[in-house]
Amino acid sequence: MNKNVFQTNEGVKISFTGEVKKQSIVKMVENCATGQCECMSDETKAKIKKMEVSGKDGAVALELSGSVSKEEIEAALERSKVINPQ
Repeated sequence: MNKNVFQTNEGVKISFTGEVKKQSIVKMVENCATGQCECMSDETKAKIKKMEVSGKDGAVALELSGSVSKEEIEAALERSKVINPQ
């Protein structure tokens, strides 16, 4: 799976390509929204106003609206157990 993170005017956009299932990204977002993940600090989570998944298997986009930085999100992606199974 390839991950590309871009800073946008509204926040951060992540583009997942290759071996990626849309449902995995949806699950990651649900876990984040319900506090069932430890990939980012509560401080970072509080900055995110909206999370939106689009695309299809093999090409999924995740847009995060809020005052988060590209670096915060890259660090969170590295810690995600959903997209980086141990």
